[in-house]
Amino acid sequence: MASSDHLLDLIRSAPDVRGLLRTSFEFDVERSECGDGLGLASGASLEPIAGDFTGGAYFLCAEEGGRRPVVFASSDGVSGLIADDLAGALEIIVGLQWRDCLGFSGGGDLEVMLASAQHLERYLVRDNPEFAEERARVASALSLRVVPVPDLVVRLHEAASRTEPHYVVATDDGDAYDGVFGEYSEPRLGGWR
Repeated sequence: MASSDHLLDLIRSAPDVRGLLRTSFEFDVERSECGDGLGLASGASLEPIAGDFTGGAYFLCAEEGGRRPVVFASSDGVSGLIADDLAGALEIIVGLQWRDCLGFSGGGDLEVMLASAQHLERYLVRDNPEFAEERARVASALSLRVVPVPDLVVRLHEAASRTEPHYVVATDDGDAYDGVFGEYSEPRLGGWR
């Protein structure tokens, strides 16, 4: 298992991988200023490591048992634990439409998340036929496993379910972010088509 620092160094030193992570997977290490003023509700600090297109941020938490958990905080006040370390988080980020999978989770129902992931994967492949190749390139460059989507959904569900109480993100004023599980099981206008 590669350390978080090693993985971040690999990303920063490989412009093609850094570019793919930014454009195809919305993990931009050049936007690590996103999420300033945020910490954990417990008072523990967070280390921002990347941002997404909408102002959301990825953070490393303090080390626990040799690992540094990764949390995500969106710009609209939603946050949660996504993995126990950066390698696991990147496998989810690269292998799964994870934010939409959580958003269409029926309040955190694993079966709903699995169904959502299947629909999201179908749309993704249809809209970007090169996506599988991009996933494979990033995974190979960072020595990540290419994990089947259902397994990633289970891992993501397990991590997000452990957000409270230790991984709740809060502003410096003490306002806690909402959890990551969305209440809907499919898009409201027309469902999955």
